Parts: sequence; C-alpha cells; structure tokens
Amino acid sequence: MIYRAKDRSVHSIDGVGVWPKAISAEHFVTTHGGLIPPGVERCVVPAAPDAWLTALEHFGTMSFGDVAAAAIRFARDGFPMYPSLSRFLANKRASYERWPSSAKVFLPKGRVPAPGEIFVQAELARTLQYLADEERKVARRKGRKAGLNAVREAFYKGDIAAQVVKFIKSQGGFMSREDFAGYRVNFEPTVKTRFAGIDLHACGPWSQGPVLPMTLNLLKGYDLKALGHNSPEYIHLLTEALKLSFSDRHNYFGDPKFVDVPLKGLMSERYAAYRRSLIDRTRAWPEMPPAGDPRKLAEVPNRWMPEPETEHGPGPGDTSYLCVVDKDRNAFSATPSDGSDQTPLVPGVGIVCSGRGTQSWTDAGHPSSVAPGKRPRLTPNPALAFKNGELFMPFGTPSGDVQTQAMLQVFLNINVFGMAPQEAVEAPRFATYSYPGSFQPHAYFPGRLQIENRFDRSVSDALEALGHKVFRWDDTTPRAGSVCAIINDRKHGVLHGGADPRRPAYVLGW
Repeated sequence: MIYRAKDRSVHSIDGVGVWPKAISAEHFVTTHGGLIPPGVERCVVPAAPDAWLTALEHFGTMSFGDVAAAAIRFARDGFPMYPSLSRFLANKRASYERWPSSAKVFLPKGRVPAPGEIFVQAELARTLQYLADEERKVARRKGRKAGLNAVREAFYKGDIAAQVVKFIKSQGGFMSREDFAGYRVNFEPTVKTRFAGIDLHACGPWSQGPVLPMTLNLLKGYDLKALGHNSPEYIHLLTEALKLSFSDRHNYFGDPKFVDVPLKGLMSERYAAYRRSLIDRTRAWPEMPPAGDPRKLAEVPNRWMPEPETEHGPGPGDTSYLCVVDKDRNAFSATPSDGSDQTPLVPGVGIVCSGRGTQSWTDAGHPSSVAPGKRPRLTPNPALAFKNGELFMPFGTPSGDVQTQAMLQVFLNINVFGMAPQEAVEAPRFATYSYPGSFQPHAYFPGRLQIENRFDRSVSDALEALGHKVFRWDDTTPRAGSVCAIINDRKHGVLHGGADPRRPAYVLGW
C-alpha cells in the first residue's frame, strides 16, 4: 500500500499470484483427499517480482539495478546467519530435506548454519544480477520505465520463466509458460472506515484486510477507554468482535473477480449495529459465531467448517513487514510473505516458487476455493491511517491469522489509550483462534484464546469464567505478531517509530 503525498492518493497493489489454468479443486479432492500438499502442486504464479516492479515504475525514481544492488551483494557474498533464522531452519529441517535443491542452499554441508556463520545464496545472486543486466541493456537506450519492463519480461517471459516452469512440471506441477506470461498484479481499491477521528485504509477482500475495519466498526459502540486497557472486559469485547468478523471472512472473502463479496453491506453502519447486538458482554461464543447476511440483517449458518482441532496447538505465522515514510511524507506499507520450506527451491534460479496456494480451499463452493486464474485469499494485509486528511501512520505485521488481531490492538493502544508507538507494540497481546485457519489444513480451535504470560492470573481466570478456553504463550512470542509502525507527528515535524521485539525488527531514521 502506497500513499503519494503530492496528490494525497492511496494505492493498493495486491501482489498475490493466481492458480495455473490447468488446475482444479477436484484434482486435490480426488488425488489428495481434499488437502493441498506441500510441494509444487500448491504453487501459484510468483507475484512478488511484478509487485515490486509495478510499485517502482509508478511511484519510484530508481532503477531495479539500484534497488537490488544490496540484495545482490548479500546473496552473492553472504550475510551473518542471525539467531531466529537459524532456529527456523532447525525447526523446519525435515521440510528442507525433502528437496535436494532446497537442502543445498538452506542446509549447506548438510547442516543448519549456526548464528554468525556466513550464509550465501549464489544462484539467487546470479538471477538478480541477470535481471539487472537485462534492465541496463534496455534502459540505456529507452529509459527507466522501459528498463523496468525488460526486467518483467526477463522474469515472466524469458529464461527464468522457462527454467521455473520446466522444474515445476518435472515435479508434477501444473504451471505453464502461458501462466507466467499472462500474469500482472492488480491495483485494488482499499477498504475504509473512520474510528476515533482516524481514517483507516485496509486491503480488500482478496485478503483478510477488511477484518480490521469491520472490527473497528463493531467497537464504535463502546467506551473502550472506560473498560481499561487489557482488562478482562476489554479483552472479551475485542475477542467477541473479532470472532464475528472472522466468521464473515470465512463465509464471504475471496477473489472479487470470481466471487460476489457483499463488501458495501459488510462495511455499513447498519450491519455493524446488527452484529454488535449479538455480542454478549457476559458470555463468550463457544465456537465461531454464525456469519451474517448484510442485506437481511440475519444469521447465516456457517459452511465449510473443518472438524475442531484437538491434538495440536496453532502453528506460527511466517511473513515480514516493512513501512517507510520519506521526507515528503510519502508512505509505503508492505507485508512481503512466502515461506521457503513448503515448496522446493528451483535449481539454477535460487528462488522458491510461491506456495500461497496453501491459503485456498478445495471445496468448490468456498469463496476462496481453488480455481484456474484465481487468487487465494491471503493473510498479509498492510494498512495506512490518516488524521485530519494527513498521513498519520503506516503499520502492519507478520503472523498469519493473528495479523489483523495484533494490528487492531496496536491501533487501539495508540488511538484510544494514547500510547507512543514503541509502548504500543510492546504491550501484552492476545489472539483468538476460534475460526478455520487460513492455511491448509485450516485448523479450527473453537473458543480458544491465547494470551501472553505477562497477563496476571486474575485476567485469565476472569476470561475463563466468561467461557473462553484460555491458553498461555510465553511472556512474549512471535506468534503474537511483530507490529511495526511509524507515526507522522505533524505538530513537531518528526517521525516516531515502533519496532516489535517479538521478532527481529528495527526502526531506522536518516
């Protein structure tokens, strides 16, 4: 998501790939019992290159070679392995060992790189350098934008596409050269609401983005400050509001090019008032509440519900987040995401083809079902906030289905409780899992509420008395997200940043 200060415009680029044209939901039902297994069968067309190039073309001033120079250097010469990445590789070692091409890069010499060891990605460096060289050949004759398009052509229509498609097909996948060549990202409208004098822009229903403004709409009817920050009553109210939004996410959200998402109705004050009336301040929903019908203001039975998960706890989310505000108060808010352990690394290219298909459903009736050319409903959803018509705050986080929940809590910490951004991101956090998860196999934990261990025992006792199934994380956990934010302080002409210590995160200013 990008804010252009000169014309006060907000732009959202989806950056999510589409399913190959040769795929069908029926394939996964008949071949894999309705699951979308790890490997190339869950690959969608990689969207990241076109997303970055499109943003650079429309809003940037530099060349691809300029912005990729540091990445090329770090991939070619290596960088010191940092502790959290080393732990991740150790935890996922068996996944990387499934594919020799992945093990070669991520487990060099057959072992997990130790913290401080230099980690090299030589094939990735060669790929990025090749793209920069292709750009340079064209840009010197035809200019910057033509050069950027040359990068796009080289990736999606040239040698890289040929290598990636050949490898995917050799592993039993469905990708074609035509799938690559026909792909372009979309500019999408944002979803907006106003809360406590702040105008929020969220991503559309091709992602889980509307969960955040929908939940804020539900909370407009309450004096949150009077409840007390992170009191049992406050946590209960936010959790019940989130459950209502997640039930609508599950029943309605999907690629708007394929499904009719009743977004106007879902975002209406009339619908929010109806859904708000379903919140019981004295008792928690024991499962995900029924979805609503924004036209009839009635309940809709939940469909496509998996069996409740009883043996395992929720898994961690995996993503990154970054935001930037420049001297002119242009803003950039992005949630780059794709794991490297669920699909094989393409040998000779050094990239992992996007496994974002894991966030689709194999029931053909589900709004986020597998279909040719369709986008999965993805979890990443950066946001931008404005105050009095001026940029106020870009913010976002990793952590899968917890993203909107962590963003909600930080947003309220700042705008209701008056916290500075660093205080806001460090405050204790909670998350509900009382909905089918976005990732295969869409694990469902009815009534489950996770809280960080910094909450007093009296808080969890009160929540359990209200009917929540309370489980404790550690004092701080990466599963609760890693929210980063920048506040534009117009009064003093300065920027304030907040970097969440739950994962490696930093604030830099120059």
